[in-house]
Amino acid sequence: MPAAMHADVRAKLEAKKQELEARLERITANLRRGYHADSKERAKELEDSEVVDALGNEARNEIAKISAALRRIDAGDFGICMQCGVNISPKRLEAYPYARECIDCARFDEQRRT
Repeated sequence: MPAAMHADVRAKLEAKKQELEARLERITANLRRGYHADSKERAKELEDSEVVDALGNEARNEIAKISAALRRIDAGDFGICMQCGVNISPKRLEAYPYARECIDCARFDEQRRT
């Protein structure tokens, strides 16, 4: 993959990472706020907190994937399947820029897990 494309992908990944980190900060602040004394209201807030916490976990997971992709760019391994060593198609990287595997290896892993 040409260096210009790496720069473009890096910029997109860094922007997405910043967006997710800001979202995670809002989620964390939301989870730290207090709860109402009213038991019905508190029950609803605790339920909402579980949903918000799940969203936070998703954001942390995506941030980790983005960070790994940025490290692969730095190491010169970005766009190379970590399973079979072939180049990951540009279309796949465009759709899923932190892909670690080519589509064939990803499908194989998916089938193996089911």
